[in-house]
Amino acid sequence: MTLLAHGLGAVRDLPVPLWLFFYGAGVVLIVSFVALGALWKRPQLAQRAAGRPLGPRWQRILLGPELRIVLGALSFGVFVLVFAAATFGDESVSTNLAPTFVWVVFWLGFVPLVVVLGNVWAVLNPWRAAADAVAWSTRRAGWNWAPPLAIPERVGRWPATVLLFLFTSLELAYADSAEPRTLAVAIAIYSWITWLGMAAVGRESWLRHGEAFNVYFGLLARLAPFAVREIDGRRVVVVRTPIARLALREDVAGTLPFVAVMLGSVAFDGFSRTTWWQERVFSIESRLVIDHPTLSELAVTGFNMVGLIGAVAVVALIYLLAVEGARLASGQRGSLAEEFLGSLVPIALAYAVAHYFSLLVLQGQVTWRLVSDPFGFGWDLFGTRDYQPRLDILSPNLIWYVQVGALIVGHVLGLTLAHDRAVALFRRPGLALRTQYAMLVLMVAYTVGGLWLLWNG
Repeated sequence: MTLLAHGLGAVRDLPVPLWLFFYGAGVVLIVSFVALGALWKRPQLAQRAAGRPLGPRWQRILLGPELRIVLGALSFGVFVLVFAAATFGDESVSTNLAPTFVWVVFWLGFVPLVVVLGNVWAVLNPWRAAADAVAWSTRRAGWNWAPPLAIPERVGRWPATVLLFLFTSLELAYADSAEPRTLAVAIAIYSWITWLGMAAVGRESWLRHGEAFNVYFGLLARLAPFAVREIDGRRVVVVRTPIARLALREDVAGTLPFVAVMLGSVAFDGFSRTTWWQERVFSIESRLVIDHPTLSELAVTGFNMVGLIGAVAVVALIYLLAVEGARLASGQRGSLAEEFLGSLVPIALAYAVAHYFSLLVLQGQVTWRLVSDPFGFGWDLFGTRDYQPRLDILSPNLIWYVQVGALIVGHVLGLTLAHDRAVALFRRPGLALRTQYAMLVLMVAYTVGGLWLLWNG
């Protein structure tokens, strides 16, 4: 990708040595663990997950059909514009709206939105908006479509996991992922799969199990203070304690692989920027690029995909080892893998913030210029074509401090969720604390590993 780099360069003038950041992060986690063990004797979060309904006026505004129709139509219009720009616009990444919109505005920009406001993707999903419009039109015409298939319970979120992995593979393994024509093909394929899936198993079922972005933003939205839930068969907007929903048991097949892709893809992004990985990529290219350029591209893409799979597998394996340690400490017979999955979601958010917030802030500014000329044809629809982003608003040191802070806060939240779940599960505070020693090691490993990737990436 030729978009702006994730940061402004390496940090080499920190006021304290690098090793102090590593030790400091570990100390914060250990102190948090001790404080949780001493002060958090009963479950506090799970009982607050239900939340308190907002007033009737807000219910009418937020859940009324008018807002959903307007936002759905707007999102579908933007979707068509981006797809048209990718298909017919200028092929330059720097002048075409599609690359910046897909990889920055959509993929990164929606993260803070859902974390603060809840799962707004549910009403801004253009694929859902189009499917809802088709369903409404067919019902008006007197034809009701009955999905011929159903997703088995054992399949769960595996379809969404596969699609998220393919999306991150396009982003991280394929060298031309920002090319407009590449994005046009990817959008067309994903749209075809999504609408076919909705027709085959039903809109709601595919959204819950197969639509990768709906699952992705939905999991992150569980950190938010707002949510929509059913009360007495009626959808209601509620306000709740942030992160409380993540304290509940997650019992949907494929969720661990999905979260492992969320975490592992960002970890691989950092690792792929290290000198060690870049040297191996260069070694592959140098042997093939002159005589077999197509083979060289395929070999590098395949090599990157192997690395991505390895990163996802390592994330999942470390988590499984930690919960196995918790199981052994508790003496339980069954697996505890589903019990503590919620603790990984704030860590996935922390990794995303640490790696990408500077890209969102810096490259996101370019959107103001591109919306005036989305196709790169020399237009100036809104008078912003000559807008120049301010690249001096983030210094390398500021980026580093935000990255460290995000990782520490994310892992402390992960520890808190795991401890709350353990107290609810095992009832006895002493036993619950013993089961969390392995989770503490997990959090320290993730934190130190994340800092190492940020420093060396």
